[in-house]
Amino acid sequence: MFGKSIRIFSLFGFDVKVDISWLVLAFLITWSLAQGLFPYYFKDLSSATYWWMGIFGALGLFFSIIFHELSHSLVARNFGLPIKGITLFIFGGVAHMEEEPSSAKAEFMMAIAGPVSSIILGIALYALRTAGRIGNWPVPVTGVIGYLAIINWILAGFNLLPAFPLDGGRVLRSILWKWKQNIGWATRISSRIGTIFGFLLIAMGVIQFFSGNLIGGIWWFMIGLFLQNAARMSYQQLITRRALEGESVKSLMITDPVTVPPTITIKELVEDYIYKHHYKMFPVVDADKLVGCITTRQIRQVPKEEWQSKRISEIANTCSAENTIHPDTDVVKVLSLMNRTRNSRLMVIEGDRLLGIIALKDIMNFLSIKLDLDQYEE
Repeated sequence: MFGKSIRIFSLFGFDVKVDISWLVLAFLITWSLAQGLFPYYFKDLSSATYWWMGIFGALGLFFSIIFHELSHSLVARNFGLPIKGITLFIFGGVAHMEEEPSSAKAEFMMAIAGPVSSIILGIALYALRTAGRIGNWPVPVTGVIGYLAIINWILAGFNLLPAFPLDGGRVLRSILWKWKQNIGWATRISSRIGTIFGFLLIAMGVIQFFSGNLIGGIWWFMIGLFLQNAARMSYQQLITRRALEGESVKSLMITDPVTVPPTITIKELVEDYIYKHHYKMFPVVDADKLVGCITTRQIRQVPKEEWQSKRISEIANTCSAENTIHPDTDVVKVLSLMNRTRNSRLMVIEGDRLLGIIALKDIMNFLSIKLDLDQYEE
């Protein structure tokens, strides 16, 4: 769903990141506020004033979305759900959950927290705008505060649509889950509703586009397309979790992995191992003791003229929680670690002993067979 993201700060233990796509959205919001909305509602201000209002309006929206997602994250933490962080991207923000909620109640409370927080923030901002008007604050200041009050209510209203994975869709899923005591069925129904809402937004976008509202039409179309894809992906992720539930690393790992000694050169590694076995990561073993690993990413950072003289012991990664896993670890957690670190192969260890390798390719092959045999409903 996301591309490259940049960590900007940490708040209450959560890393707050900005996806590169947010920069596009930030510019579009600032431009539309400075050239459209604020000049329309607040006449006879200078061009520079409109641009400053646009900048502060965009920043206010930025922090409003963080406040919304932070509310989700704090409630999730209260129910014992691990949250990796918050990422802002072109369609808003998302709190990254590493696992599904443990109960319908946890799902409901976590989902409703975001819209409620946005409504409360909107009320507080509206009260501040009213106080500013009474106190004769400058029009640009009360104008931006009023805009942020309204945009928080719009944010709450949009997220309350019963379209999974929006907050309203998660609320719906929690109700269905509580009713039938079946999270799979509840997710399937709410995801289908999310897909329908996505289709309606796409249709609205097409109508807007051909009615002359080009920018609005494109935005509605893109949001609808995103919602459709997100709804399908959310259900597929649940099916994946259920299929892999209870499977441990030791049942899927390769027990006789290809290893390399620390004394060979980079050139020998490339010619004798990488070109022969086609792996992107190799464990480095010295006298039956695992000392680290070497990846193609590291090799690319070394100039080719140094490959013949530089040994892999000089650039190999040491063993860490980023590239190793215990044999009893649940495979679902392995996928989460692979997704976070972008490592498609992890070393399976016990102490300083290498037991095997678990690869994303093997997990996906197992998943494909498991889904085919178990005939999970699409």
